[in-house]
Amino acid sequence: MTQSLSTVDWLVISAYLVFLVALAYWLSRKHQSSKDYYIADRQLGAWPVAISIMATQCSTSSILGAPAFVAFSAEGGLVWLQYELAVPLAMIGLMLFLIPVFRRLKLVSVYSYLEQRYDLKTRLTMSALFLVLRAFASSVTVYSISIVIELITGLSFFWSVLLLGAFTVVYDVLGGIRGVIYSDVIQLFVLVVILLIVFFLLVENSNGLNSMLDSLEPDRRKTLNFSEHGLGDGNTFGFWPMLIGGSFLYMSYYGCDQSQVQRTLSTRNIDESNQALFLNGLLRFPLVLLYCLVGVGIGAFASQNPEFISGLPKINGVTELNLAVPHFMITNLPTGLVGLSMVALFAAAMSSLDSVLNSLSATTMEDFVTRFYPVMDWKENTELWCSRGITAVWGIITLVMSFSVGGIASTVLEAINQIGSMANGSILAVFALGLLTHRTNGSGVIIGLITGILVNASLWAFAPLVSWLWWNVVGFCVTFVIGWGLGLVAAPSSNLQPEYLQDLRMANIFTGECLVAEANIDWRRRCAFMVAWFLMLLILLWMLGA
Repeated sequence: MTQSLSTVDWLVISAYLVFLVALAYWLSRKHQSSKDYYIADRQLGAWPVAISIMATQCSTSSILGAPAFVAFSAEGGLVWLQYELAVPLAMIGLMLFLIPVFRRLKLVSVYSYLEQRYDLKTRLTMSALFLVLRAFASSVTVYSISIVIELITGLSFFWSVLLLGAFTVVYDVLGGIRGVIYSDVIQLFVLVVILLIVFFLLVENSNGLNSMLDSLEPDRRKTLNFSEHGLGDGNTFGFWPMLIGGSFLYMSYYGCDQSQVQRTLSTRNIDESNQALFLNGLLRFPLVLLYCLVGVGIGAFASQNPEFISGLPKINGVTELNLAVPHFMITNLPTGLVGLSMVALFAAAMSSLDSVLNSLSATTMEDFVTRFYPVMDWKENTELWCSRGITAVWGIITLVMSFSVGGIASTVLEAINQIGSMANGSILAVFALGLLTHRTNGSGVIIGLITGILVNASLWAFAPLVSWLWWNVVGFCVTFVIGWGLGLVAAPSSNLQPEYLQDLRMANIFTGECLVAEANIDWRRRCAFMVAWFLMLLILLWMLGA
């Protein structure tokens, strides 16, 4: 599959990379402090934040893995679209419960809430867990796209990592959160354009969309799977685990993960934050549908052209089906567009990596550095330059780690979701206990967190027939019950004022008298629209799979 890109293609790639660095340098002139560097002085609008969040989700593992899952995986097909039904429901929970609280506290690191609600050790434990999990996931992202670059361009893996990583680290260090968000907007635009071009080529090759869909095997055409529950039947992708487990996963990821919440906290007010979540819940499905339909087209193309699969590279003797999309791009797109397609793959990786590096830096700076070395003792601009230096260090760590994660590359899409699902539910429960209970203490929630993760690890080792999507629910329930139970027999720990805790009562939340009431837009209307959107998607999937 190794290709020699034309001079025009390399010029397209070079121009794109130089443009990103130039944009970051221009944006860097606005930085006055670390808070400006991390949350843009809370001056960003809902649209760029929402698009940036979507761009992060549309990562290389999705662009490579989802079409391969639809076209070739043994359990695969359009059933993956069920997963997206959980997104609107998760957005409702976030708009009601988590984001208004974080905005009222004016956080930079979401984990600083845990010190105010519990104690310092809870904050540091959750922050350290985030640093480890996100750094690992980012190194996998770098590895997977670097393999593609290596196979397509003929560059060595070392230089492929540097080509991707060095430019991402440089524009991230310079641009801060503004650089992350505005570059993500550009990168998602490039990615969608290329995916649309590929999609229309595949539709044309199949003589129409209906013909392309009809070429899909009946089992792969199925979009809703109500017959299997995933609780020991060996089926991972049943409707209920994807809906319920996915809802817990997305609430944890969008609401308790610094890489996502940090951008939501960069908007002007609660209205804008909730609007960004609302837009993400509305627009994410069309994006996922697009690259899943690309998978349908790739499957149809492969069945009509048997040499296509044989042209894919083999890794450890196994055909690398995750490379089907880039293989189609480089063999069917004209000169120039091949370079742009490489830019699109770069964009998918960079939009995931840049936000993570900035959030790793923010968490390190807020939860460790300035927490123990107060900023008031520092010289002017020292905090800003330290923030940039920490971003660079995390960039280097991630790139170095990418050389040692090759063992899971062939299962990158599912592996990252599995690893996250071990902890996501328990992490969400720690925040939920803080919001919905009064007596819970830091020691109790840490014990619950560890127990929840260990229970999920046991399910992974000893109950492989249980869908990993249920781990998100199991982890939440175990952590919540243990944390709440231990809080009943021990003294509560809280640094929040009693009147603030009163604002968090369930009754207040459901009568609209809580923090959401500070918003100018009727939150009930947003939530009702999300419910309607969920029902519309359910009907659409039923019609698509009929």
